[in-house]
Amino acid sequence: MDRAPALIWCPFPDAASAEAAAGTLLDAGLVACANLLPGMRSLYVWQGARHTGDEVGVLFKTTAALLDSVIERLGEVHPYDEPAILGWRCDAAAPGTLAWLGGLGV
Repeated sequence: MDRAPALIWCPFPDAASAEAAAGTLLDAGLVACANLLPGMRSLYVWQGARHTGDEVGVLFKTTAALLDSVIERLGEVHPYDEPAILGWRCDAAAPGTLAWLGGLGV
């Protein structure tokens, strides 16, 4: 199960901070890919008040074995005090994707 694929979703305040965090995780061999999705408009409740803001969403690709390490490191390098970081193990993936992700953490 540790070699199963995993994904992490996380919003960032801007492209520069998203790219910096992605670079850190890529350089550390914790993720194989980071998809930056710019132009995201977020509507949310934080500390009892409703807010809106422009953000950049990032979808990180990794393995189940590295999922907890990625979440921990992402929390350390993220510019928000309390970033929204969601991670999950995937039930299925294409054989080539599994092989590509299998090179992480080796």
